[in-house]
Amino acid sequence: MLDFIYYPVSFILWCWHWVFGHVFGETSAISWALGIVFLVFTLRAIMFKPMVKQVRSMRKMQEFAPEIKKLQKKYANDKQKLAQEMQKLQAQHGVSPLGGCLPMLLQIPVFIGLFHVLREFKPGKTENYFFDEGGVASYNAANLFGARLGNWITQPAAELGQFDVSRGSIIAVAVPLMIAASALTHLTARHSVARQNPAAATPQTSMMNKLTLYVFPLGVLVGGFFFPIGLIVYWLSNNGWTLWQQHFVYKRIDAEEAAQKAAAIEKRTATAPKPGQKPTQPKKRPQAAKPTDGDAAADTTAEPKQDTPQKPAANGTAGTEIPGLISDRSRSKKSGRKNR
Repeated sequence: MLDFIYYPVSFILWCWHWVFGHVFGETSAISWALGIVFLVFTLRAIMFKPMVKQVRSMRKMQEFAPEIKKLQKKYANDKQKLAQEMQKLQAQHGVSPLGGCLPMLLQIPVFIGLFHVLREFKPGKTENYFFDEGGVASYNAANLFGARLGNWITQPAAELGQFDVSRGSIIAVAVPLMIAASALTHLTARHSVARQNPAAATPQTSMMNKLTLYVFPLGVLVGGFFFPIGLIVYWLSNNGWTLWQQHFVYKRIDAEEAAQKAAAIEKRTATAPKPGQKPTQPKKRPQAAKPTDGDAAADTTAEPKQDTPQKPAANGTAGTEIPGLISDRSRSKKSGRKNR
């Protein structure tokens, strides 16, 4: 039913076992353990970019967390309207809720596929997806400090008889791996919680933090009693990769944000006035004087003046105009009087 998951997982495991088998031997437990570890590294490297997007999405959501709280308070009694406004807010800030959950969702089918493939390495089987009968026998014969990678602590005694191992040997190998995997799960969750913005804290966030800090590590510890040793190796390497990846990605994002802040401060400093310098004010354009009512009336009633040429006087000198002479002549013409 889930062969589309089982075949790719078994193929990647087959490739890495083939590589390390040429170094440590095909039946060596180190070859198989390293094959599982590098299977995890391969899959996590493929999901590296989605994980970075997840971190950036979480950081953006923390930035507008106060706006989310306002919406939750405003539409506390209208869940449908709240969902619509939340979608609008997330679209406005370019945040996708699915992008934050995608890396975690992708790990689930990988875990299921690897769990099934490792459980299918049973004595007497002739094949296991990409592994032939020789590959199955090699896995079952791999000895890791007296235990086999396909053994688990609560394995029935009848099956333990097929591997010729004691339960004490399985416990001695599995318990330290379980504790290490549980501790890495707690440290990974603790590092992630420490990066959260306190202003974005909600009751749901607090509950999820408690689950990731304590319940999930406890689940890994308890599940180790029922998981094959090979699967515990997978869980240990997966959590180790996650912890390293978080440190790397957060450090890189912090450096980018610090560089952006430094560039913004430098830009403001370059444009700001120097100490003691008066800030320059923009020059105002001179505005044309508006004519008053009296000036406007004078312009409409006054006749345009004409320059009258000066007539030479009788003595040969330039004559001067006598004020009021023109107006008197105009009045005499209108009245019909003759000039004397």
